Amino acid sequence: MPSLSRRDVLKALGISLGGSMLPLSSWATNELGEKIILPDFINDVKVDKTITAIVCGAGNRGNVYGNYALQYPDQLDIVGVAEPIPVRNERYSKKHNIKDENRFVTWEDVFKRPKFADAIIISTPDNLHYGPCMKALEMGYHVLLEKPISPSEKECRDILALAKKTGKIVAVCHVLRYAPYFVEMRKIIQSGVLGKVVSIQHMEPIFHVHMSHSYVRGNWHNSKQTTPIILAKSCHDLDIIKWMLDKKSKTIHAQGSLSWFKQSNAPEGSTARCTDGCKVEGSCPYSALKIYYRERGWNYVFDLPEDKDKQAEYVLEQLKTTNYGRCVYKMDNDQPDHYTTNILFEDEVTASFSMEAFTSYDGRRTRVMGSLGDVTGDMTSFTHTDFLTGKKTEWKTVTDGHGGGDWRLVADWLMAVSKNDPSLLTSTIDASIESHLMGFAAEESRKENKVMKITV
Repeated sequence: MPSLSRRDVLKALGISLGGSMLPLSSWATNELGEKIILPDFINDVKVDKTITAIVCGAGNRGNVYGNYALQYPDQLDIVGVAEPIPVRNERYSKKHNIKDENRFVTWEDVFKRPKFADAIIISTPDNLHYGPCMKALEMGYHVLLEKPISPSEKECRDILALAKKTGKIVAVCHVLRYAPYFVEMRKIIQSGVLGKVVSIQHMEPIFHVHMSHSYVRGNWHNSKQTTPIILAKSCHDLDIIKWMLDKKSKTIHAQGSLSWFKQSNAPEGSTARCTDGCKVEGSCPYSALKIYYRERGWNYVFDLPEDKDKQAEYVLEQLKTTNYGRCVYKMDNDQPDHYTTNILFEDEVTASFSMEAFTSYDGRRTRVMGSLGDVTGDMTSFTHTDFLTGKKTEWKTVTDGHGGGDWRLVADWLMAVSKNDPSLLTSTIDASIESHLMGFAAEESRKENKVMKITV
């Protein structure tokens, strides 16, 4: 997304959102370090007292959610952190002024202490969500849980059961539910102006470099070690389709495979690493030297030194020693690079969802077809067409990759925790688990090539 001046942002928002102004903040950034658009929290969020929280996992998402406390310290106070990477632990503790005795190496260390905060923010790797969430609930903490809930269906159900038993709030970070774009699209679907909604087509274009960065070289490159891509990347999308329709899913069928990022497609002259003198490095769109060293993109994954003069040398060393410098055709990755699902909901409503790696763009694309009208959208705007009159109504916004949903989610979670009222959330674990069950069923369907029933 091109950079916008504050005046441009406010002008755009004033036109398209009826004059509602959403301020920018130096602390409101996504995992790429880009500024995100914020709602006006000051008038909306009223907590009885400052909510204290411990963050387990001080990586990208831990900083996105934790930065809320820096902008609104009267609402959220980060009082503890668990992070095994020393530089991240140090930087996070310094940023939030965390006492030494509240700094921990692992999430297990947190729970060796008696309860000393209201809540736990869990932004650990996917396969480390279950342990801290279960322990937090056992000890009486409320939880903000990064998606996916868990890579295991049994663990997802276990967390749901314990949340109900303890009465503690577990908010799942399905942030698209809080994006103004999808909120408004849902209102149209639920209003009846489209007549009977018959079907939805929804696509997530990952963007080809993002695919290579996260799901070929990155932390999610191996589904057996982390999470299948349908959950790691696209449980957002399964969730948003179900949420907008507000209907139960019945069956799902999925197809997809790893078709490009594999050894058989490695160009002649390629090497194990892009830094090893690869003969085709200069003509490869996935060159690590191009992406991380020359263009300096996606470097949020590296814990760059504070001295900017040393950053280039540091990045080069990372490319020589980590997966981020390996050839995309010679990784031990297994995640599909294209994935299509067909879902049958109640009332004979069908939905197709497609996750595509090979795109020059990102941002979801959605089409909703009804008996009296349709809606087409691209995450920044959508158009409703009335079949009877032919009138077209357009809705626009200025937004970030999650549609402005990250901090809206945190705000609602804080209100729910303050009032001990999960009804103030739209992404409680009760509401969010079905999309995970859809994902588990989709993966089994893809592997077994059969239609799967979805049992909630």
